Amino acid sequence: MFLKIDFNSDEAIYIQLRNQIIMGIATDMIREGDTLPSVRQMADYIGINMHTVNKAYSVLRQEGFVKLDRRKGAVVSLDVDKIQAIDDMRGDLDVVLAWGICKNISRDEIHHLVDEIYDKYTAGVWGQMTARGPGKVRNCRNMGGGCPPV
Repeated sequence: MFLKIDFNSDEAIYIQLRNQIIMGIATDMIREGDTLPSVRQMADYIGINMHTVNKAYSVLRQEGFVKLDRRKGAVVSLDVDKIQAIDDMRGDLDVVLAWGICKNISRDEIHHLVDEIYDKYTAGVWGQMTARGPGKVRNCRNMGGGCPPV
């Protein structure tokens, strides 16, 4: 999996990092029990501030994707609270669907898009994401830690 960080994106770098890690977990490229690279390793490799990586890891912990261990670092540990996850998704989808409706996207088109994205993750296939616009994008591989290349 590639971690793609677009330094010219309007989206915060810690959110981009969080999203890439979640997509890695969803596609089984990062598995439960894997150790993510240390904050320092990740920051050095991507070329970002350690506080940015720490914030991404903290958000992942709050959302139940990782546990932070003093000895091991950030370990993927999925907290399965389906009811809370559905509530969180509902909040996120509200805005996305409202945006789609404002852009005249039909219910069928939305259903097709959801099915397509869902199938991409359940099939274990994740193509390379494209960066938004002509920004500086850094692909990160083989960052060490205990996990497969992130």
